[in-house]
Amino acid sequence: MFVRLSKTIDFEAAHWLPCFPEGHKCRRMHGHSFRVDIVVAGEIPDGRHYLVDYGDIKAVLRPITEQLDHYCLNDIAGLENPTSEMIAAWLWDRLAPDLPLLDEIIVHETCTSRCAYRGPDDRGPAG
Repeated sequence: MFVRLSKTIDFEAAHWLPCFPEGHKCRRMHGHSFRVDIVVAGEIPDGRHYLVDYGDIKAVLRPITEQLDHYCLNDIAGLENPTSEMIAAWLWDRLAPDLPLLDEIIVHETCTSRCAYRGPDDRGPAG
């Protein structure tokens, strides 16, 4: 049986987006209550009845959450321009080695705005 599991993390962080034009509101320092869904997918091994222990996913996420929570994202190496898209790719690069079944990362920047990323080969629906 093929399944997709999702584990959600939350963190509070400030950022500003230098890629936006001068005068744009996102170019100013501001903060978000980020929510990130980490999705793993695959076939459940015969006789095991589950794909991945949620606790194992949580253990992989803990040090990354601690690195992001209550920090200015621009000060973190690799996140100098921390758009939702760049945060998703940054997370993928750090999680993929320890989560071989990683399928998708969804960064919720606000209640109504999010970015989904499926790895460096993700070309979207038409890909």
